[in-house]
Amino acid sequence: VLCELINSLHGANKPIKTIKTSSMAFKQMEQISMFLKAAESYGVVKTDMFQTVDLYESKDLAAVQRTLLALGSLAVTKDDGNYKGDPNWFPKKSQENKREFSEGQLNEGRNVIGLQMGTNRGASQAGMTGYGRPRQIINNP
Repeated sequence: VLCELINSLHGANKPIKTIKTSSMAFKQMEQISMFLKAAESYGVVKTDMFQTVDLYESKDLAAVQRTLLALGSLAVTKDDGNYKGDPNWFPKKSQENKREFSEGQLNEGRNVIGLQMGTNRGASQAGMTGYGRPRQIINNP
């Protein structure tokens, strides 16, 4: 099923040419490793991939789920028409949004004093006493 999934995301250029159903353990593990190799070539990051034994021996099914989530997110983000499911099932991966500023815009930004640098209005420390001294309350009638 995983091999058919990754083939459906590639369109006409299928990465797994022959999908064999077999009850032999070696053949099943070989199919899982073929899926993992094809998913990595599709763009899934190596750290998001599960190991073959995680699925075959049911060692870490959460890792399998993370891999499928990463694959779905990548398929939705590519938006090449091969993903046929609901795009709301998976979050889109962030994409580069490069901006170009003219020299005039950069110069205008140097003249702005941000509020992170402080302001000359509002609260001040006028009338504060030094550290360790009690506050003096004087009642002048």
